[in-house]
Amino acid sequence: MEKLIVIVLSVVLVNNFILVRFLGLCPFLGVSREIKSSLSMGVAVIFVMTLASLCTWLIQYYLLVPYKVEFLQTIVFILVIAALVQFVEMVIQKVSPVLQKALGIYLPLITTNCAVLGVCILNIREDYNLLETIIHGAGAGLGFTLAILLMAGIRERMSLGKVPQSMQGFPLSFIIACLMALSFFGFQGFFSH
Repeated sequence: MEKLIVIVLSVVLVNNFILVRFLGLCPFLGVSREIKSSLSMGVAVIFVMTLASLCTWLIQYYLLVPYKVEFLQTIVFILVIAALVQFVEMVIQKVSPVLQKALGIYLPLITTNCAVLGVCILNIREDYNLLETIIHGAGAGLGFTLAILLMAGIRERMSLGKVPQSMQGFPLSFIIACLMALSFFGFQGFFSH
């Protein structure tokens, strides 16, 4: 149980996929204008990362390894992630067309989100068992959600203030992201993973 807690805390704070590993920056910068859409994106990423971790672990150890075709790992993992994202997109379209419109192009971008592929590959590299893989995937999604919600909150507040014309939009977002990344680097060394 202690190892699972360390996995979650380390992937949320110490090895955050966005702010420390710098994976998944496109949806992080694109969707983080409003808290509501950021939360929706975060929930979708948690779901996709957790399910992708489960599916890719099973495929790795019950298909690729027994047939000695581990070299197909990246291709197979990308196909699995693409199928899962299509499934999530169909569900969101049925449940909330407004949310799908708010997420726009960024929902299909989860397919090419390197953070999702990164978590699946790291699960194998770290030699996690199935439970640790699921916890790591969910924790990575929580870390993504934490980072995108913090960014959205800051960007919403910044929109209320006076920002010089040359700093509006992405320039200020990059500066905020850099400062957030520096703050998350402060967690380094807290958990030996």
